[in-house]
Amino acid sequence: MRILGIEGTAWAASAAVYERTDSDESVDIETDAYEPDSGGIHPREAAEHMREAIPEVVERALDTAREQAAEAGDDPGESPVDAVAFSRGPGLGPCLRIVATAARALAQRLSVPLVGVNHMVAHLEIGRHRSGFSAPVCLNASGANAHILGYRNGRYRVLGETMDTGVGNAIDKFTRHLGWSHPGGPKVEQRAKDGEYSDLPYVVKGMDFSFSGIMSAAKQAVDDVPASEASGSSSDCQSDGGEAVEDVCYSLQENIFAMLTEVAERALSLTDADELVLGGGVGQNDRLREMLEAMCDQRGADFYAPEPRFLRDNAGMIAVLGAKMYDAGDTIAVEDSRVRPDFRPDEVAVTWRSGEAVGSWDGEGTSNAVQGAEATVTVEDGRVRKERNPRTYRHPTLDERLRTERTREEARLTSEARRVGVPTPVVYDVDPQEGVLVFERVGDRDLREALTLDRVRDVGRHLATIHDAGFVHGDPTTRNVRVGEEYTYLIDFGLGYYTGHAEDHAMDLHVFAQSLAGTADDAETLQEAAEEAYRESSGRGEAVLDRLREIEGRGRYQ
Repeated sequence: MRILGIEGTAWAASAAVYERTDSDESVDIETDAYEPDSGGIHPREAAEHMREAIPEVVERALDTAREQAAEAGDDPGESPVDAVAFSRGPGLGPCLRIVATAARALAQRLSVPLVGVNHMVAHLEIGRHRSGFSAPVCLNASGANAHILGYRNGRYRVLGETMDTGVGNAIDKFTRHLGWSHPGGPKVEQRAKDGEYSDLPYVVKGMDFSFSGIMSAAKQAVDDVPASEASGSSSDCQSDGGEAVEDVCYSLQENIFAMLTEVAERALSLTDADELVLGGGVGQNDRLREMLEAMCDQRGADFYAPEPRFLRDNAGMIAVLGAKMYDAGDTIAVEDSRVRPDFRPDEVAVTWRSGEAVGSWDGEGTSNAVQGAEATVTVEDGRVRKERNPRTYRHPTLDERLRTERTREEARLTSEARRVGVPTPVVYDVDPQEGVLVFERVGDRDLREALTLDRVRDVGRHLATIHDAGFVHGDPTTRNVRVGEEYTYLIDFGLGYYTGHAEDHAMDLHVFAQSLAGTADDAETLQEAAEEAYRESSGRGEAVLDRLREIEGRGRYQ
């Protein structure tokens, strides 16, 4: 089988041929990259480049397919490929339309089927395909996107994602501020090698994250640095009040990539998965891969990052996933092949695979020792000892700050929630410096093992109660709720904080909904029950749920 893939979501005009035989497979990629003179990607310029480059890379790939067909002894009168796959989205609309037009024309010219591929799912699938993993969690870290994905019930569910902009775009906004050319990521990586750590914002909400605060702080930190240094000079001078560019670059990497690694670990913990794959162009960064590998080593999981040619935007991944979809009969008629600039990965029906959902669990809630996302929990004599172990992937200064702050807040908010009427464990002891808490043991299992309408309604009411009291849980996943015969308990308030903003309250509900999507077969029904209970119990229920709808409807591809 031979599939020709075409990619052109933003900057990479690319075509590739994926060939599979009984004994082997190969991927040949042709790419002509758009390289703006300054700043970031300009949609008009990118489209002009795509218009000129796509015909050329497609013809080169087609020549490769013809050579392969001749070597295989195929009938020269037949098409050298079995199907044409193209990136339908997400991406820049003008670029996508050029690629789609080329793909339609080629499929009609060769009289072969057309396959429309989701670009972000292709990033995931190339890692799963080449690693041989069966059911991994995937971290997609690319220019315009950032997701944590896991497979369940025929779709890749978004377990967590950026709340504002993609990770690569966030870094590029900082480098544009310095006047550096696109892409900014490699330049930040290079300058970071000479930097030292300084504090910058760190924002994780459950398995979601935000980059706007850290970008603003980074810009502010360098604003007073002399132009000679900001432009890339090796000068070590800096003006009063300004941070050295090397230090800001280093700290940006340490914080942003630690955020991504933390949410990846939270997703592994939520699903009990032991496989993680990395996708996206930002995945070429050595420090990010180093952090993810260290995290997986620490918790006994397997990690895989594809080779760089499959991490950056490329038609190879489009061709490989196109082959899987073609095998499953998942082709598309020309008249139905409109592009989708906002095509989310959780909207894709995964027709090419079946089997178990990501991860599994086997009564872990009754074990005497549990490895969570950032802590080891041991149970003895009716008491739970939770120890936030140092995370080897994080910079020691950042790690110590997070462990201390989260331990302190968990003790405070667990007790505060209990005071306002929400079932929580009694806090017996707390040592913020060591990251140790001792609790009453509550419940006999996690909510993910006892997902019923009544239990999720309890969660909706509990969240309404703490929100009306002026704080949020921060990470209300199905693993951070314990159930017993009589009560449904909220636990693990380590990411909680005091706030009266509807946005923060809605984020709690959003995190809970994402965890349902990743662990429940009837997630939508359960989410509706939780929201109805919230609406009935909160003094601002309608306002918060309106904000939740706004959060769910925000474009992630900025």
